[in-house]
Amino acid sequence: MAQIINITSEALQATIRRLLPSQQGFGEDLQATNVVTPIIDLTPTAEGSSVPSYLQRAWDYSVQVQSATNTIATLTGTAGFYQVDLTMGLGSAPAAASAQVYLSDGLTNRNIWRFTSPSAGSTPTVSVTENTFVVYVDVGNTLYASTTNANLTMDIWLRQIADVSGILTNPLGFNPQ
Repeated sequence: MAQIINITSEALQATIRRLLPSQQGFGEDLQATNVVTPIIDLTPTAEGSSVPSYLQRAWDYSVQVQSATNTIATLTGTAGFYQVDLTMGLGSAPAAASAQVYLSDGLTNRNIWRFTSPSAGSTPTVSVTENTFVVYVDVGNTLYASTTNANLTMDIWLRQIADVSGILTNPLGFNPQ
């Protein structure tokens, strides 16, 4: 037979009030029962995706690839969340060189990722780096990549993983069952 027990923990009550603000005025004590009740977590489906995030971020056929060598490349001006992967290679450079991925609102640039080679006179023969990160592009912002030297090449892969509201974008052609 099920037995119902009142729980009078202020810590648990405070957590309920914080997590469920609509229940703040509810004056009853929490209760527990000695009956095992199975719980099915529907949170991912209720949030709009039943796909784990590592699968949702998979590269697909929609991937955009850009290169930047001694130039500025526009990556995207469409608002949303983007997974960015880049490789950057530097051969011998007679002067200091830099590469960056940055956001711009048209007036101010904000670096998201940056590489700077050693100063002039200190010339490496080869330097290669790789990085993967997620960037949020707000409405009115543009994501750029640039390099400042002909011996510095950056290749950038870009895929939108969520829209501006945070609604996940599944890989192209994938339809969860």
